[in-house]
Amino acid sequence: MVPYLCTHSYQTNPFIQKTKHMPGFEFFGDEERKEVNDVLESGVLMRYGFDGMRNGHYKAKELEQDFAAAMGASYAQVVSNGTSALTVALACLGVGSGDEVIMPTFTFVASFEAILALGAIPVLCDVDDTLGLNPIAVENAITRKTKAIMPVHMCGSMSRLRELKHIADKHNIFLVEDACQAIGGTFEGKKLGTLGQVGCFSFDYVKTITAGEGGALITNDADIAEKAHMFQDHGHDHAGKDRGADKHPFLGYNYRISELNAAVAKAQLRKLDTIVAAQQQNHQILKEVLSSIPEVKFRVIPEGGVASDAFLNFFLPSAKLAQEVHRSLGANEVDACFYWFNNNWHYYRKWEHLIEQNALYPLNATQQEQLQQNNRTFQDSDYWISRTISCLIKGKWTPKETKQRAKKMKSVIKSVLAEHAETV
Repeated sequence: MVPYLCTHSYQTNPFIQKTKHMPGFEFFGDEERKEVNDVLESGVLMRYGFDGMRNGHYKAKELEQDFAAAMGASYAQVVSNGTSALTVALACLGVGSGDEVIMPTFTFVASFEAILALGAIPVLCDVDDTLGLNPIAVENAITRKTKAIMPVHMCGSMSRLRELKHIADKHNIFLVEDACQAIGGTFEGKKLGTLGQVGCFSFDYVKTITAGEGGALITNDADIAEKAHMFQDHGHDHAGKDRGADKHPFLGYNYRISELNAAVAKAQLRKLDTIVAAQQQNHQILKEVLSSIPEVKFRVIPEGGVASDAFLNFFLPSAKLAQEVHRSLGANEVDACFYWFNNNWHYYRKWEHLIEQNALYPLNATQQEQLQQNNRTFQDSDYWISRTISCLIKGKWTPKETKQRAKKMKSVIKSVLAEHAETV
């Protein structure tokens, strides 16, 4: 038996209370232990093969069925992580050498890593007040080489999907949703990830539901689904029960999830609605309190959208004030608030390795040439991100704790604004 998944409870472990993670890890319990024990007691940690030893346990396969149903999609393919999900999705759409994929300046580095891995070119594009892709900028960035648009639904909410889908349809290019940070959100009654040809998700340790590592892609296209299950496992067709006799219709790579990770994700998925509801409740408490500050404006949620509320995202009147508020929140022990403008992982200004093409291996000649177009400033993105603060929403905060946090945040923000009143 597995003695534990988490050494101490959320309430008693001060390290966990201060970590900058989304809520999934807060909800580890007997359900996860039971699913993991099923795997350990069988001894089969690999997704494929060893049928006689499994005792009927196929956690990855079951997770795919459960995840597709939860997202309202026809098919799901689970993989090793969110980056793998993006890579597999793009590969199954035929994105490859010389193709351009439009992506936002505000995202995680995995977005361009997945594109580069296929020999394609990430084309950075401005964000707007949704913190997602600006449709006008996207339209202007399209060339004859554009193969896909990749909106990234950062920090719990969506891009302007209606407009982006219209652009994609007009130009006959793909729409690939990166919903890794917004699982559980919806747009016009549909789950995020189902508006494009493919939607991608992450189950890593800092996501709304977590398996430590893991990811998934969803689609309503049978051809994409058929390609995905083969591509993520070295091109195996999985046509029979003898893995050694599998045929290989095309090249593939190893992006498989393990049964252990799938087991944890399976239990976490059953808690998704509970976690998102807790996020939304705590988000609303914070937002109502901060709404009383006239200088604070909130991220725009497109009409028809319902955010998962993984973060509270708000704007200050200037970059200087945003930086000072962020510094002061930390100084007053309001943890897990982020100022993305200076962040190494999530904003283009610190992606020197992409801009300067610092790779361990030579990029292909087309990539080297076309990547030069990203070596510029993005003033519209700078305008929004430099004024943005994002505060993590945890699911285990009680209403009392959330109100206390909101009160402290309000006090800190008002104090900074008063100190710099002449610049407001």
